[in-house]
Amino acid sequence: MNVLIVYAHPNPRSFNRAILDVVDVTLRDRGHATRVHDLYAMDYRAVLDGEDLIRNWRGDLPADIRSEHEAMRWAQKLVFIYPIWWFGPPAILKGWIDRVFSRTFAFDFGPEGMIGLLEHEKALILNTLGGDEATYQHERWHELLVRPMVEGILGACGIRQVTHRAFYQVPTVSDVERQAMLAEIRALVTVF
Repeated sequence: MNVLIVYAHPNPRSFNRAILDVVDVTLRDRGHATRVHDLYAMDYRAVLDGEDLIRNWRGDLPADIRSEHEAMRWAQKLVFIYPIWWFGPPAILKGWIDRVFSRTFAFDFGPEGMIGLLEHEKALILNTLGGDEATYQHERWHELLVRPMVEGILGACGIRQVTHRAFYQVPTVSDVERQAMLAEIRALVTVF
């Protein structure tokens, strides 16, 4: 299988980077072809501007968006790795989605409303958070993490098999706990 890994964290020594390394190595060891799109390293232009909108509606997309479309078409599966900041992804990932998940590529409109056009077999979302899981569950904040990306973006654009896993208290857990998280990620990716 071809797997596109979309990664969004600005610190190359972060735990998110350790997650990326585990995901990429595990997939490759299992015979999958991978491409990593490190949005910060790419210095991806994440602002959807008026010119992008006009070009999108004309079907004349900029080269950077066409390149991302090509990578998405190449992939049968998608992996997203990013921290949660203020109940959402880093702005660079949200901007990537705004620009790349364009009309006639990721979705279109029909008589019944929006139609999802993405045909990826599966997607996996791996998030890190600073808060504790009990608080997120009690306050129902966990839903704020899952629904926008799983249902509102990927699901609406046609990807129905989405696995989401959040890893809590990453800045304060021990190295042993981080290694256990990486082992869980390795297991998740093995069956992905």
